[in-house]
Amino acid sequence: MRKLINSTYITLDGVIENPMWTSPYFDDEASAFAATQTEAADALLMGRKTYDGMSVAWPSMDESDPTTGAAYFNNVKKYVASTTLTNPEWNNSEVLSGDLVEEVTKLKAQDGKDILQYGFGEVTTTLIKAGLVDEVRFWIHPVLEGGDSLTAPLTDVKTSFELVDTRVFTNGVIIASYRPAR
Repeated sequence: MRKLINSTYITLDGVIENPMWTSPYFDDEASAFAATQTEAADALLMGRKTYDGMSVAWPSMDESDPTTGAAYFNNVKKYVASTTLTNPEWNNSEVLSGDLVEEVTKLKAQDGKDILQYGFGEVTTTLIKAGLVDEVRFWIHPVLEGGDSLTAPLTDVKTSFELVDTRVFTNGVIIASYRPAR
């Protein structure tokens, strides 16, 4: 069975929106870890907001430059959880318009590598409640941003996680990886 891995950039005060604050921290260490994640995944899962942001950014990047990751993101299979998107234009994208839990259960049962998910909102909350998220990796950045907090969509979720790995980069970024406690 495939694993569903959520990878989310977050500030110390819980902000995940518009992560432009990550740029100064995306150095060689972060790039190597990101490459490890994408090499282990042959599919992306995202909600509509994440899709809208990524589908604008990635196609404009140079795929011939291996340091951008554009070739991976533009060509990997992408699944978008949306009730309003009908005709995604970004290459190799498919809309999951049925029951999200059923659709993701089917995806996880298929042969393949990990399914990687960026962003953290309603889709992730629904999948955590259903027990479908196998690991959450928070890229904690030493930044206070102010704004909407990660914890807002989780007000009615009570779930325990166990620490499976930590990485501390010399630039101050911490990646804390958790899986639901069994």
